[in-house]
Parts: sequence; structure tokens; C-alpha cells
Amino acid sequence: MTVAEALRGAAQRLAATSDTARLDAEVLMAHALGCSRTDVLLRRMADPAPAGFDTLVERRLMHEPVAYIVGHQDFYGLELEVSPDVLIPRGDSETLIEAAREAFAGRPGPNRVLDLGTGSGALLLAALSLWPQAQGIGIERSPGALGVARRNAASLGMASRATMQAGDWTAPGWSESLGTFDLVLANPPYIETAQPLAPSVLDFEPASALFAGADGLDDYRVLVPRLPDLLAPDGIALVEVGWTQGEEVAALADAAGLSSHLHRDLAGRERGVEMRRKP
Repeated sequence: MTVAEALRGAAQRLAATSDTARLDAEVLMAHALGCSRTDVLLRRMADPAPAGFDTLVERRLMHEPVAYIVGHQDFYGLELEVSPDVLIPRGDSETLIEAAREAFAGRPGPNRVLDLGTGSGALLLAALSLWPQAQGIGIERSPGALGVARRNAASLGMASRATMQAGDWTAPGWSESLGTFDLVLANPPYIETAQPLAPSVLDFEPASALFAGADGLDDYRVLVPRLPDLLAPDGIALVEVGWTQGEEVAALADAAGLSSHLHRDLAGRERGVEMRRKP
């Protein structure tokens, strides 16, 4: 069987469980061949299909995310290692990086960046890629995720600029020695406990990075009141939110003495809340 034939068969099989069946098949084939997807499509279609391809397809048929199968995910132009220890970075989260870029347009970029619940390191490393002068700290409570974040910082040549350290914002005194930051980023858990999720998310991604109580706001209630002490005088915080949570998080910001501004993603959904100290 050729690569082209294997791709057609895999796409037909995956259509029952994936909305991106052909793309999934192509990415898995590239992984099996050890080349890029472009190479598959332009140069390898007449080659014999690799023996391991069917095993990868079987894993995808069981709803395992493609990113976990191949072990990496692109985010803001960076290739990041991912594993079941970390939430898979989504393109929607790039809204926070774009909002930060806009906020610092026309003035010096941030010198100190903090990423709360860094996971794979996606937000912090994307920010540091924009501002080469910046130094950053990523706080993460999961030892497995911390390892992934450190490896990503090293593979991208940012280990000297990105300090990934253990920390838990639900624990007393977690922020006392951090100092203040020009930019604070966070993508906290924000899904309601009873919210139905696709099997590819519910069965594979870490629950600790997904769920935040009955209304999905538990982590915001702990995190947002700490932000004023973490922000430099002209600093900003950008926190990802679920598409119905903008007003509730903005109210938490107001109660903490912060002004807020809502950012929407490319689909027009609420995605991030920008916060600053009130004048």
C-alpha cells in the first residue's frame, strides 16, 4: 500500500471520530515517516506506507489527541513538546499574546513576565519570543508539567531567560517572593465540573488544568485578588476566560482594585480579560 492509499483509508476511518480526519491522517503519516507534512504531500505519496502508521491511526480512533500521539504542538510559531501532563495549547490562547503585543505597542516591552500555571510553557515562551530583552518566570504545580516546560524552554534556547519553578496559587504565601511584573499571563482552569466535554479532552487532558468548581470560577476567585501585588505600576495582567465568563471575571477585577478590558478571539468569543491597576 502506498502513502496516498493509506491516507485515503485512514481519513475514511477517522471521519467517524474526528472533524479533521484528513488533516489528522496527514499529521500522523508525517510522524510515522519522520518528515514534515509538506514532504508527505509533495514528495512521499508514492512511497510504501510505513508499518507503524496503522497503530497511530488506531490510537486516534480511540479519541487520543493527535498532539499527544506525535508529542508536539505548534503555538504562536513555536513548536512545543506536549504530553498528557499538560493541556494542549490552543490557537485561541494566542489571543492573550496578541493582546499583550497591542498593549505594549509604542512603548518599551515588558522586562519581567510571569506565567501562572505555565503548563507546557506556551504563554511565557511566546511572550519571550516577542520581547528578547525580557526575563520570565513560569509557575506550575504539576511536576510532570514542570518538566515539559523546562524542556521546551531549553529546546527553544530560552532556558537562561525562562525560569520554570514549582508553585501553587491555591497555597498560602505562594507569591511572597516573586516581586512585581510588567506582564502577568494566566490560563487557569475554568470549566464547570459538570460541563460535558469531548472524549479527546475529558479522557486524555489533565483534569487539574480543566475544571474549576461548579461555575468554573474557583481559580479566578483565588488568583485575581493577588494580581495587584504582582503588577508593576504600569503592568498589565491578561487572563484567559471561558466564552461566558468575561463579566464575572471583570467583576472580580473591579473588586480587587483593577480596571479591565475584554478581548475576543478570532471567532468573536470572549477569550481574555486584560487588567491594570486603577488610576
